[in-house]
Amino acid sequence: MIALSLVTGFLGSGKTTYLRRLVEQYRGRRLVFLVNEFSPVDVDGPVLRSAEDDVISLPGGSIFCTCLVTQFVNTLKSIPDRFGGDAPVEGVIVEASGIANPKVAERMLRETGLDERYAISSIVSIVDPGTFPLLRETLPNIVAQVEASDTVIVNKVDLFDGTTVAAVEEQVRHINPGVRVVRAAYCDVTLDVLAMPRYRGLEGEYAACADPNYARFTVRLSAPVDEAKLRAALAAAKRVLYRVKGFVPGRAGSLYLDYSGSGLTLAHVGAAPPVHELAIVASGAGYDEARIFVESLKRGAYDA
Repeated sequence: MIALSLVTGFLGSGKTTYLRRLVEQYRGRRLVFLVNEFSPVDVDGPVLRSAEDDVISLPGGSIFCTCLVTQFVNTLKSIPDRFGGDAPVEGVIVEASGIANPKVAERMLRETGLDERYAISSIVSIVDPGTFPLLRETLPNIVAQVEASDTVIVNKVDLFDGTTVAAVEEQVRHINPGVRVVRAAYCDVTLDVLAMPRYRGLEGEYAACADPNYARFTVRLSAPVDEAKLRAALAAAKRVLYRVKGFVPGRAGSLYLDYSGSGLTLAHVGAAPPVHELAIVASGAGYDEARIFVESLKRGAYDA
């Protein structure tokens, strides 16, 4: 039986950072990492693949929605032969998209017969104290992620005061009274995500492909951007932007951009990526405002 670990959490909470830690924690073990991004652009896969060869990317939706679940199932079926080699695969660690509802996972395994090859060993949800209080009121799947979890990592505690963090922990325990809650900065925690698998009795429904709560965009850039202009534009559109992530050209080379409700990372990278492209996830209700930001990027309003 192959252990299946799910890592959930809303966009920007720190899932990829945590997967990098798991790569180091389990180095030498026969694991496969599967990265599922809601956006059609695969940003996290190449970043993680630089540290680990056995990485599969499934961008373009949620693995638990009707449009991508078949591909997810077929991928799981192929893993034992594709990656087995001289030693069997011990576990698969899945970074689910930020909008995923993991409560349907056991049903999916059961209905496809994959429960004969896989068993869920852990479900970890990562929570950002800066965005969780609002998101839990507006996006049902954020609550479902906590409800399904064995452990909730309250991440980025270095960015918030103790009262804010404690209030979020209280909200988490109200949603899932029996969950284990741990605090972390940069997801610096050690958990045994490959522990003894167990049945949880979770029940959920597959999500529809088109979720009105979200809008998705991609933008390719060629001219160098002005960092100050881009920062100002992101701040102005903060109300409707859930996540902006990818690579942009700068005056002195390529920049990695990672924006969420808790802040912005804009850092120089060594080697230039194959394509300078941004994946943008916005509020469905804020589509028009997000579209203005996207069109401004395309016409070069933030160029250097």
